[in-house]
Amino acid sequence: MNVPFTCRLLDGYAGYNRLLQRPDQGIQLAYCWAHARRKLHEVAQNATAPIAEEGLRQIAALYRIEAEISGQGPEARLTTRQKRSVPKIAIFKTWLHQHRARVSAKSPIGEALKYIAKYWDGLILFLTDGRIEMDNNAVERTIRPIALNRKNALFAGHDAGAANWGIIASLIETCKLNGVNPNTYLTSVLTAIVNGHKQSRIGDPLPWNYAVTCDRRSAYSAVAFHDRSN
Repeated sequence: MNVPFTCRLLDGYAGYNRLLQRPDQGIQLAYCWAHARRKLHEVAQNATAPIAEEGLRQIAALYRIEAEISGQGPEARLTTRQKRSVPKIAIFKTWLHQHRARVSAKSPIGEALKYIAKYWDGLILFLTDGRIEMDNNAVERTIRPIALNRKNALFAGHDAGAANWGIIASLIETCKLNGVNPNTYLTSVLTAIVNGHKQSRIGDPLPWNYAVTCDRRSAYSAVAFHDRSN
């Protein structure tokens, strides 16, 4: 799949709509099913709600498919979604329209269904690209320590300082996702910059490329050690 990946997986925060004001970048907004599910779950928790419970069962069926294809490549995931998830989404869409017409839009279940309908196009975007996840739970788990620290972040001192803190935090979490020690990574990259690393090769020290480079160095060192030992 060689199509440039310009999709962003988000919750329903309205501020993200600014991304759509960049037509030259062709950004698409995929919305999180965990947030859609949460709306129904809250209704089901607070009262007897057969409509919400049925919606939760249908969403659970989609998640079971996702669990089966977790870790597979984008093409394989897309093929399975087209075969198994698309029919379930069609049933869910019919269910959604039928019940929105029956319940009060201002009732708790009405509000939950309205949320899902509002973000429908973004919710089903995962059916068109195997690289898109159904939800952004992995990201939310990753940024939880940062969210817990947000009160401290109120005292960044300056907008530029807060932006720089955000960049560093993103690099650190990306290092963790790629199995790279953040301290070692930042030390290495900052040293390379000081020593004149070319701006035209800015992609080389990104965490995922750095991890590959480290693996190659380790393999080379192991071969060299083996040769010296013999």
